[in-house]
Amino acid sequence: MRKALVTGSAGFIGYHLAQRLLADGWQVVGLDAMTDYYDVTLKQRRHAMLAQSPHFTAIEARVEEPGLMSALVAKEQFDAIIHLAAQAGVRHSIDAPRSYVEANLIGTFDVLEAARNTPPAHLLIASTSSVFGANTEMPYAETHKADHQMSFYAATKKATEAMAHSYAHLYDVPTTMFRFFTVYGPWGRPDMALFKFTKAILSGTPIDIYNHGDMRRDFTYIDDLIIGITRLIDAAPTRAPAQAVAHDSLSPVAPWRVVNIGNGMSVPLMEFVAAIEAATGRKAEKHFMDMQPGDVPATWADARLLEALTGPLPRTPVQVGVQRFVDWYRDYYGV
Repeated sequence: MRKALVTGSAGFIGYHLAQRLLADGWQVVGLDAMTDYYDVTLKQRRHAMLAQSPHFTAIEARVEEPGLMSALVAKEQFDAIIHLAAQAGVRHSIDAPRSYVEANLIGTFDVLEAARNTPPAHLLIASTSSVFGANTEMPYAETHKADHQMSFYAATKKATEAMAHSYAHLYDVPTTMFRFFTVYGPWGRPDMALFKFTKAILSGTPIDIYNHGDMRRDFTYIDDLIIGITRLIDAAPTRAPAQAVAHDSLSPVAPWRVVNIGNGMSVPLMEFVAAIEAATGRKAEKHFMDMQPGDVPATWADARLLEALTGPLPRTPVQVGVQRFVDWYRDYYGV
């Protein structure tokens, strides 16, 4: 039985990933700090469901706790480490930047040190589409420049990509960075638009729509994302050019690459809102506002590299994915 470490396992993506790995026959150790950035009860419920499997072990701790990661990885000898734990949120990084330094930079450093000392077959680390920042060339390709981040959150994630590259080069740790686009679905984060909009519409309160609705996002359904991640586990990079594929971002000096995981389609925000209205059966009261600091007007993934590495992936239509979320929300909150 292969063994994986999933950091951030009580988070939205981490929970779904751990659940899928368990179903695929892995032994999973899940580590999460249970921070109060959003409702801890939601995180506890996710971990409780994972704990129903005898092959899941939960550890409640911070990744950046000195020495913890190196000791854990040395003890368990993981086949794969999937590092998802991070302080998320573009807007929160304006209010609480230090938490991003501690969780994203120091935390990732400790993961890299642990992988250096006890190398897994593959180290996979979450990044974000936000690293593309001021780049307006779309769809975003992994080989595009990503030098002008618009938020401190994005800056810390870009820094972790560079940190991981240096470790892959120096210590030959096969490393894949994946850039997530706008992920949504059941058990999602309360700070994300879909959750906030659904809650507001069902309670009859207005929703805030930024940039007066002139926004587009590459909305990626959670199940599609998880299939992409799990397939990438067995696509560990080697030093170039042995494994080069079309549109590759493989480093010329390290077993390291960055991969977009997105739907490959940019959907207008107002179309997304319409899907929520259809799923809830209610019209939203819309409060149109200016763009928020640190945000970008559009995202759109070039997903050709992902498919070259993993084969064709499902692309759940927004209307279907939103309906599944609303059904979950109604059931979970009894609305």
